[in-house]
Amino acid sequence: MPMSESPSEMIKRVTSSTIKAIANKNEVEVTFASGNEARVATNGASVRLPSPPEQNITEDDITRLRGAADAVALRLRYHDADVHRRCRPSSHEAAQVFERAEQVRVEALGARRMAGVAHNLATMLEKRCTAKAPEKGEERSEGLLPEAIGLVIHEKLTGQKLPISADPILNHWKQYIDERIGWQLEKIAESADDQESFALHMTDMIKSLELNDDEDAEPDTEEQSANEDDASNDSDNQSQESDSESRSETDSDAGDMEDGASESGMDAEDGLADGGAEPAGPRDGQDSWPDNSPGPTPYHAYFTGADEAIAAEQLCEPEELGRLRSQLDQQLSRLQGIVSRLANRLQRRLMAKQTRSWEFDLEEGMLDAGRLSRVVIDPVHPLTFKQEIDTDFRDTVVSLLIDNSGSMRGRPITVAAMSADILARTLERCGVKVEVLGFTTRAWKGGQAREKWADDGKPADPGRLNDLRHIIYKAADMPWRRARRNLGLMLREGLLKENIDGEALLWAHSRLLGRPEQRRILMVISDGAPVDDATLSANPGNYLEKHLRDVIHWIETRSDVELTAIGIGHDVTRYYQHAVTISDAEELGGTMLQNLTDLFDGDSAAKPAPKRVHSPATSHW
Repeated sequence: MPMSESPSEMIKRVTSSTIKAIANKNEVEVTFASGNEARVATNGASVRLPSPPEQNITEDDITRLRGAADAVALRLRYHDADVHRRCRPSSHEAAQVFERAEQVRVEALGARRMAGVAHNLATMLEKRCTAKAPEKGEERSEGLLPEAIGLVIHEKLTGQKLPISADPILNHWKQYIDERIGWQLEKIAESADDQESFALHMTDMIKSLELNDDEDAEPDTEEQSANEDDASNDSDNQSQESDSESRSETDSDAGDMEDGASESGMDAEDGLADGGAEPAGPRDGQDSWPDNSPGPTPYHAYFTGADEAIAAEQLCEPEELGRLRSQLDQQLSRLQGIVSRLANRLQRRLMAKQTRSWEFDLEEGMLDAGRLSRVVIDPVHPLTFKQEIDTDFRDTVVSLLIDNSGSMRGRPITVAAMSADILARTLERCGVKVEVLGFTTRAWKGGQAREKWADDGKPADPGRLNDLRHIIYKAADMPWRRARRNLGLMLREGLLKENIDGEALLWAHSRLLGRPEQRRILMVISDGAPVDDATLSANPGNYLEKHLRDVIHWIETRSDVELTAIGIGHDVTRYYQHAVTISDAEELGGTMLQNLTDLFDGDSAAKPAPKRVHSPATSHW
């Protein structure tokens, strides 16, 4: 290897070559990014893998990367995106089973033909089962059905015995699967080499499992059905609104379940491929964020080896996470009536955007009964017809980036967690993807970065001197039912420390760029300017604030991500073009909902003037 090549760079180079060899595609572009996500572009032209650590690379790091690399390479080699898109069911739960089965199929083909790949995938499968296994005594979770079906199919296609770590998952679902689709599994094994035939068999199995399409499913609640009628009629009748809203929260909470359906495609936490996602990065015609901000002292980090982007469940034991979620539920129970009214208002707006409209006075189509009176009055008047047309409602993803600094402790972070919970439920109900992210630091007043700087003799202008902690409470593809416990983590003592907003914005923005949705909205909730004592004591006093301004300006002027912010007791309108400042945390929930309602009501290109909100009666919780 080249003399200047680090172990991390060598691993990246070897992994890239291996992917190209297995996929039999020398032209595929392989990139590496922080985090645990591995993605395959829809067109198969590029893949993105989790970057190995720069230092102290362990055998576990290498094994995990090998498994993820083999999984995406096999997806590139044996997967046809057009066939997959054509056969994929529309129902969310059905799609999850379908996606998992397809990934198992391509991995099984590779495992049968390449012994080394089989070993890597077997190791990854064992880790996956360990991570997803339910707790002892835990009730059967609907979210593990795709995993259980994937395990059964894996055993059929490869002929290999499943790891012991798969037993807790199969113990919950094996009898259910055998009773409904056991007789169909042999056909699945026979069609593994033919993706389209395999997909058709999977469709039959999904029907046997009674995972109905969303269009055929009954509404979850009376309130939802009433809201859809209100949306299609574009009605704001207040008496109907009051009746439906009073029922909404009770009905939806009655359906809450721990660990609902898992994400469609491959889970980010497992480092696998998502066949339907675009690679991270800017779209055509969009500039990338410059490595260094302009100025005499470009922004940089002194040491990034201790930075982390981590899933919420990895920061807390399941028992404590359940206890924290119970605390959050107690807070939410006091707000049922007001929460319902605000959430329903946004839901009606979104459903109205998605409803279909009619085109009248046509020569063919459905008979227009509303215009029959004209024929009665004038018998020679021809009959008129109408046709239903789809309105232009673009796919949308919303990212909530919540300040997890110490100044948010108490009521502000509790309200932020409740607001995120309500928005996630409401947007998911309307078919809008939403992710919830948090940002803080791993330590007070500097962490390993500051220690390294001190050991190096404290050179001048060191840059950022604390270790970032970016938290994923809910990924965009993760159903709310599965993420609901994670949101309670915001209430944990000791989690909230300092805040470095600029890098958090770039992180959340880069995650949105990796999404396939046409419209992407980033909402920031913060209660102050960026503060990190270690960094500010060794750099100019405006070091973090200047970087935040540069990042905001770049996103607002060079990116197609729509950026909006809400400041709690802090005037964020001096940073963001589209911002609201509230004086009390109690106003946060209503303001978030109103902000999103305004965004969906107006054209995405419209730029509302910054405004300051003091105490709107309709937004007060």
